[in-house]
Amino acid sequence: MSGMTELARNAVQTWECDQMGHMNVQFYVEKATQGLAALGVHLGLGPRFVTSEGARLFATDHHVRFLREQRPGAPFWLRGGVLEVRDYSLRIYQEMVATASGDVAATFTADVELLDELTRETKPLPAKAKEKAKALMIELPPHGAARGLTLYEPRKAPTLQEADGLGMVHTYQGEVQDAQCDMQGRLVTRHYMGIVSDSIPNLLAQTRGEDRSQTPTVGGAALEYRFIYRGHPNAGDVLTLRSGLKDVGNKTYTWCHWLFDLETGKAVATAEAVAIALDLETRKAIAIPDEMRTQLEGLVIEGLGV
Repeated sequence: MSGMTELARNAVQTWECDQMGHMNVQFYVEKATQGLAALGVHLGLGPRFVTSEGARLFATDHHVRFLREQRPGAPFWLRGGVLEVRDYSLRIYQEMVATASGDVAATFTADVELLDELTRETKPLPAKAKEKAKALMIELPPHGAARGLTLYEPRKAPTLQEADGLGMVHTYQGEVQDAQCDMQGRLVTRHYMGIVSDSIPNLLAQTRGEDRSQTPTVGGAALEYRFIYRGHPNAGDVLTLRSGLKDVGNKTYTWCHWLFDLETGKAVATAEAVAIALDLETRKAIAIPDEMRTQLEGLVIEGLGV
């Protein structure tokens, strides 16, 4: 058992921040994906292996906790290691650390598999990679464990017809653009989260009648996410998102998001998220008023999950 390995180092760019004034959730995932690429180097699965074998590590199940806001210009670095070694997958852990303070800003736990870049079929991990992974084994720190979410076995993939039958809200629809894809023309991991993030204004408008462009002192923030990646859309595919409320707490909401291929109706990804309303002046969570909680509880859909 060794300490964590440094995997990435960077700073928050202004264009990575949203109207809340902090780094958008999709860019946390992008940094974790860059960290995974560096971890691949330590496992002997780096760029030369990718070029010769046509396969690389991809996340199939992501759990993300956002512990501290990251504002424009903030320097950070990522460190991580391996939690579990299997024949066809690894469970890995990464955390984003503020360079100046040493505080952990976000954590990422992921099941990753070696996938063929073209077909996205799973390949067995090379024996040498598994041996190297064992040398990078770490314990999951307490702050990396799930808090607002339960990490249960993912449900059977839903269908678009099922989502509409449950009355889930239509929150996003659009064509996959070339700029959202990798060199093989497949949607990159960051943009699964980006689509969900882009859907939130429509979600709030349809469920709460709220337009945050008209409420400059009130925003929102995600505390925790889980993503199950179920498909690999191509450039030109049209994706559609359905969202529903799973639970309401004192200050938090738990939303479920199901992303589908519009043409086939098949699930591309399923996600759960714990979120809060945020006072943009104090940067603190806002309690849900009793009247609003009652209204939201009427929107809860039984049986939602990843």
